[in-house]
Amino acid sequence: MSIEQWIEANTHHHSEYWDLKKMVRAKEEQNLRISLCIPTLNEERTIGKEVVIFKSELMDRYPLLDEIAVIDSGSTDKTLQVAQQFGADTYLSADILPEQGFKRGKGENLWKAIYQLTGDVIVYVDADIANIHPRFVYGLVAPLIDSPQIKYVKAFYDRPLAFSSGVRPSGGGRVTEILTRPLFSLFFPELTAIIQPLSGEYAVRREVLQEIAFPIGYGVETTHLIDVYSKYGLDAFAQTDLDQRVHRNQPTIDLGRMAFGILQAFFNRATKLGKIQGVQDIHRVLRQFQADSDHYRQVEHPIVEEERPPMQTIDAYREKFGLDG
Repeated sequence: MSIEQWIEANTHHHSEYWDLKKMVRAKEEQNLRISLCIPTLNEERTIGKEVVIFKSELMDRYPLLDEIAVIDSGSTDKTLQVAQQFGADTYLSADILPEQGFKRGKGENLWKAIYQLTGDVIVYVDADIANIHPRFVYGLVAPLIDSPQIKYVKAFYDRPLAFSSGVRPSGGGRVTEILTRPLFSLFFPELTAIIQPLSGEYAVRREVLQEIAFPIGYGVETTHLIDVYSKYGLDAFAQTDLDQRVHRNQPTIDLGRMAFGILQAFFNRATKLGKIQGVQDIHRVLRQFQADSDHYRQVEHPIVEEERPPMQTIDAYREKFGLDG
């Protein structure tokens, strides 16, 4: 199947899935359990609205979700209290698999969710979405319910940037277009069919999540795509257009740190797969500049893309989910 054929067959729009009653019936017929994970760190401003909308529409009105869980990295604001107040299960990442220790990073939360949650499908949705809507869940779950061969569904959308004066109509996905898409074009051209590879919203079957490693930082989404593609091919993926996602703008200097982490994760995978050779002793410190009047100072940011191993290699997980039985 060519990239063009794959895009035609495996790219969807959330409006295709307006019949939630039908979706729930199909889910129940397949005896699927679906869990929502929202990873958080200091998201008290938006987490309440997300939990309210998902619980009221996708648990109470249409029982598509079996659990809604907030996995938190150690917020210092009221994120956990707000989420719990509105009906989410709340967990500190550090309290899950404590014998494995705690590493700060979004990927850590996503990884520990595999152990903590019980779904056959886990949906990940970021906590900072200003225009949250049930489509951010059902648009991703639906292709998995409809097609047993689909294993991993990514979101894509327009990404206007939210400013105090309103919404700027374009400018999102900057790291995707200047880094990830060029890398994929060079080394994994089929993955360029994924319109937004770095989107934080995706739904995945447990059988896939438990067998892939998780970088704890910025590289988690990129690594997921490469690992799933390497094992199952492009046909295991689908993607859904969710129209628009309004979120916080990040300054360019922060995006530089994100890109540095993604590059590390990419080099690690590309080297293991034989796509790149001779890459050794990569430096793990990003150097950026800060200007103060006529003084220029170099600022160093140590960024190491550590990885958690596949969850199915963890004894406690194997025992909990009966993998040795």
